[in-house]
Amino acid sequence: MSEPAAISASPEPQPGLRARHALLKRLADVVSLPASRINAFERAVTGDLLVEMLRLAEPRERKRVAMRIAPLAELPNSLARMLLRDDPEIAGLLLDQCASLSDADLVACARDTTTQHRFLMASRRGLSEVVTETLIGFNEPEVIEAVLRNGSARLSQVGIESVVSLSRKSTHLCLWLLRRPELRPSGAYVMFWWCGAEDRRTILQRFAVSREAMQEVSEDVFPMMAAENWADPVARKALQFIERRQRNRAAITKSPFDSLEQAVATAARDGLNREVASEIAFLAGVKPLTGAKIMGDVGGEPLAILCKATGMGRGDLLALWRSMRRPETAADGSPHPDWERVQITYEMLAVDRAQTVLRYWNWSLSSALTPALMKAIRDGEDETADDYSAPERAAMMALAQDFGR
Repeated sequence: MSEPAAISASPEPQPGLRARHALLKRLADVVSLPASRINAFERAVTGDLLVEMLRLAEPRERKRVAMRIAPLAELPNSLARMLLRDDPEIAGLLLDQCASLSDADLVACARDTTTQHRFLMASRRGLSEVVTETLIGFNEPEVIEAVLRNGSARLSQVGIESVVSLSRKSTHLCLWLLRRPELRPSGAYVMFWWCGAEDRRTILQRFAVSREAMQEVSEDVFPMMAAENWADPVARKALQFIERRQRNRAAITKSPFDSLEQAVATAARDGLNREVASEIAFLAGVKPLTGAKIMGDVGGEPLAILCKATGMGRGDLLALWRSMRRPETAADGSPHPDWERVQITYEMLAVDRAQTVLRYWNWSLSSALTPALMKAIRDGEDETADDYSAPERAAMMALAQDFGR
C-alpha cells in the first residue's frame, strides 16, 4: 500500500523525537493494513495506542496521521473521534476524504466542535437527512448555505421547514432553497412573503400547480356534500380548496357592494380602508387576515394573484393598485418597476394556478390560530411547531414577523 507523498516528504523531526515520529508512522501503517492482514480487534487496540500518543503529539504529526488514514475503508472509532475534534485543518482531512465515517460519527462531531468544523462537514459528499438536520439545527447561515449548495446532500422535510423559517431573516438562503428538489409548495408559498422579486417569480413558475386532477376525482363528491348540507367541516374545507369557483357567492347577499369589482372601484375612488379591504377579502373568498397580508405586501405580486384567481380583469388590478396609492410611473414617465412586475405576474399565471396559490395562503394563514400557537408566534417557541399541522406551521412562519412586533 503506497503512502501519500506528503508523508515521505515530511520535514526531519526534532532531535530526540525521531523514535516517536517513527513509531507514529509505524502504528499508522498497522492501522492501514487490509483486513486480510489484521483483524478488527488488533486494529482497534493499535488505534487506541495511537490515540494516546497523538494526544501529546504536535499538530503537524497529527496532520500526517490524518492524511495517512483518511482514505481507509475501516477506521478505529477512537482514532476517528479524536481527529474529528482536532483543529479544522486536521479534522477537515477526514471530513473531506474518509468514507468510513458513520452518521453517528458526523453528528457527534457537529455537536462537539465549532462552526468551522460544521462548515467543512456541510460540503461532504452524500450527507444523510440525519446529519443535515443536525447541521441546520445550529442556525448558522453560512453552514446552512453550504448544505443547500451540496447537491449530493439529502434534506428531510423537517430540515427544509427549518431553513424556510430561518430564511425570513437570512433572505439569501431563498435562492438556494429554491434549487433544492426537496422543497415543496407548502414551504415555497410561505417563503414567498419575504423573497425577492426574482425568487417570487421562480416560486410562481415552479409551484403554482393545477388542481385539475383533484377536481376530476372529486367531481361526484360535491353533490354528496350538498345532500349532507355541507355539515362535515373537514370535507367542506378540503372541497373549498379543490372547487373551481373562487368568489364567495354567499357574501354578496350580505355585502354593501353589488360585486367584487364594485368594491375595488370604490376603493380606487375613495382609498382603501379597513372596512372596504375586509369586504374585498370576503367577496374574493378569503379571510380578512389573508386579504390584509396580500394588500399589505410591499412587492405587490399577491395583488396580481388575487385578481387573476377571482377572475378580475386588468382594469380591476389597476384600480386595486391605485386604491393603495401605489406608483404607476417612474420619474421619467416610464412604467414604475413595481407596477410593471405586478402586471407581468398577472399575465404569466393561469386562473387555476393562481387559485391554488391563493387558496393555500388562505388555508395556511387562517388555520387554527389557537392561543398556544399565538404564543409560539410571539415567543419563537419553534419546538411547539411539531404539534401542529403543515398549514399551522406555515402560519407560524409567515406571521411571526407581524405578531412579534
